[in-house]
Amino acid sequence: MQDMATNIQFIDLTVLNIAFLFVVGFIGGLVSGFIGSGGAFVLTPGMMSLGVPGTVAVASNMCHKFPKAMVGAYKRWKYGQVDIKLGLVMAASAGIGVWVGIKIQEWILAQWGQSGSNLYVSVSFVVILVVVGGYVFYDAMKTGKGDGEDKPSPLALWLQSINLPPMIHFKTANVRISMWFTIPVGFATGMLAATIAVGGFIGVPGMIYVVGAGGLVASATELVIAFVMGFFGTIKWAMAGMVDIRLTLIILAGSLLGVQLGAIGTTYVKEHMIKIVMGSIMLIVAVSRGLAVPQYLTELKIISVGETTLKVLGTTSFLIMCGALLFGAIIILGAMWKAKRAETAAKKAAEFAIV
Repeated sequence: MQDMATNIQFIDLTVLNIAFLFVVGFIGGLVSGFIGSGGAFVLTPGMMSLGVPGTVAVASNMCHKFPKAMVGAYKRWKYGQVDIKLGLVMAASAGIGVWVGIKIQEWILAQWGQSGSNLYVSVSFVVILVVVGGYVFYDAMKTGKGDGEDKPSPLALWLQSINLPPMIHFKTANVRISMWFTIPVGFATGMLAATIAVGGFIGVPGMIYVVGAGGLVASATELVIAFVMGFFGTIKWAMAGMVDIRLTLIILAGSLLGVQLGAIGTTYVKEHMIKIVMGSIMLIVAVSRGLAVPQYLTELKIISVGETTLKVLGTTSFLIMCGALLFGAIIILGAMWKAKRAETAAKKAAEFAIV
């Protein structure tokens, strides 16, 4: 792995790049605190849009994740949204997934080089974003048309009815389920986190639709899992020489501001709004990463695309990524402002009624 690390080129940091990374970190943290996915689905593609190699983007993202996740988890724990027991149980199998995921990434890098790794990260992003994001968005819209409250999925209710020891009761999530049904969700979360730095894509929906936790608890508990995965994953990636500490510190500075604001936002909105934000941003980022795929295919000589076309696709991909960040920030901050205004109006009306 040391030979591989010497072939990795770290990007030059201009003032514009630093500013972009800080904004990406802030909005990634905002999204992370709000939906609990770690915000990696905007941070990793955001760094790659600047030319950061996929493995470095994944490793640096994971390095910044655990301190940010710790802050977000603590913030939401104070609001009573974190199920620590569920988080630790999920983190146990996620740890194994992280180890397997890093091995897969190392193998791809050794076989096909950085272009192969970039292609793998981008294609994985597109597939997972479209499938998971599409379903989450559909479910959010369906929930929104009802009473706006989360209800356990048929799959979760069925799994909870199966008495397969050891059975575990998660108090905050108000769920009793076999430990064996949490293992595949945790493992998949860890494996994805290590390979593309996006464990929350599986972790949050998995806790909602498989385990049966509500949206608020699932998104908050994912931050606990992200902390554990990020800590051990960082050690592994750092030993391989893949962590760019400069990128880590810049996005962390922005993220620590955003994650607290995002966590506060969850106290003002209905649970289905969390899913709407998650699904919407996923689908927009999928388009951005999809436009980057032809470049990597050309570098691997699988297809041949003109340089001018690649530049247009690259610029469009970057602009769409910026649009996704802006869109997510507007939805979250807008929802917070609207809910806060309604809360203030209700308080004033109550005070007036008393007088």
